[in-house]
Amino acid sequence: MTILFYRKSDLPYGVFSNFSPHPIEVDGQTWPTVEHYYQAQKFAGMPDGERHMAEIRQASTAYDARKRGIDTTRPLRPDWDGARLDVMWKAVQAKFDAYADLAELLLSTGEEGIAENSPYDSFWGVGPNGDGENQFGRMLMRLRSALDQAKDQE
Repeated sequence: MTILFYRKSDLPYGVFSNFSPHPIEVDGQTWPTVEHYYQAQKFAGMPDGERHMAEIRQASTAYDARKRGIDTTRPLRPDWDGARLDVMWKAVQAKFDAYADLAELLLSTGEEGIAENSPYDSFWGVGPNGDGENQFGRMLMRLRSALDQAKDQE
């Protein structure tokens, strides 16, 4: 059985969503959600990047942060396509390191597949036809494996 999640309200696994209200700390800065951090990193090192990043960090919701992050009038950092997986990994690790209950929930999924059931996103999720890359689900499974190995070494 594959565990599906998409919206932060999907129980019990909606907390895996980047939109879930779990603030994270990365590189000494606190971000309201993983989505806030991820969207802001698109502008790191760019002219006006610090301003855009601060604006995204202060966005009132994860949805608003996403909206600001996909604004096509703002140039993205040139290495974004190659950096986005590493950026997401860093944020997801920070989230699950900070919240033991989320790490336990992730571990409780055992060997099940995990899929972001996004009907829109074929890169991070399964997409409209269910045949997307599911990079986010795969990342969660990789993190689950790392958490499980760390637990075994305790």
